[in-house]
Amino acid sequence: QVQLVESGGGLVQTGGSLRLSCAASRISISIKAVGWYRQSPGKQRELVASLNVGGQTNYADSVKGRFTILKDNAKNTVLLQMNSLKPEDTGVYYCRVFSNYWGQGTQVTVSS
Repeated sequence: QVQLVESGGGLVQTGGSLRLSCAASRISISIKAVGWYRQSPGKQRELVASLNVGGQTNYADSVKGRFTILKDNAKNTVLLQMNSLKPEDTGVYYCRVFSNYWGQGTQVTVSS
């Protein structure tokens, strides 16, 4: 059974940084498109960043220039580097391996 386990969330002040990790098992992320989504209070889950097999990335406008998605194929892990965090980045962040494998989510809270 495929498992995705996220880690790295927490509480950080505005302007701070966090690195989220998503460790995958029983699936090889090197041959899959991957993504990070977030669900903020009172909002629907939204795509934050994605990375396809060809290496192309796609970012939500709100995080462009601040977030970076990447793979560590040796560790079979998907990463999300988040810099210059803002209170509106607060939410539960979910890792996705396409087409339909999801992690359990990790909470990110940015205080003002």
